Amino acid sequence: MKKTIISLLALALCLTLPSCGKKGADATKPIDQIKAEVAKMDVSQLHDMALSYKDTILSKQTDLEKVTTKLKTINPTELLGAKAVDLKKQMADIERSVSALKERFEIYYDQLKQKGGNLTGLEIK
Repeated sequence: MKKTIISLLALALCLTLPSCGKKGADATKPIDQIKAEVAKMDVSQLHDMALSYKDTILSKQTDLEKVTTKLKTINPTELLGAKAVDLKKQMADIERSVSALKERFEIYYDQLKQKGGNLTGLEIK
């Protein structure tokens, strides 16, 4: 019984740690590491990773639109207030994240293109 509980706790911990078992888009993953990994990936893996990055980028862009909308509703006299400052910080954080994600996405996309993979649906506006 104890071994089962310990195993389940270890599994739960592994699933919650960013570096343990996570294979999706990561804005903090080192570029050199990505370049080394893409050289070993097949077309299907490259496509899946590019799609994961695209989906994450689109999600972040939606978040950015929501924060921008909130900022636009703030009274001009309150633009220097704490709420506006917080929203501007959120916008900057999201923009940095999107930029980092796009940089990493391009690596997967370019390698997929080089290997002759299907690029349909991977365009980002």
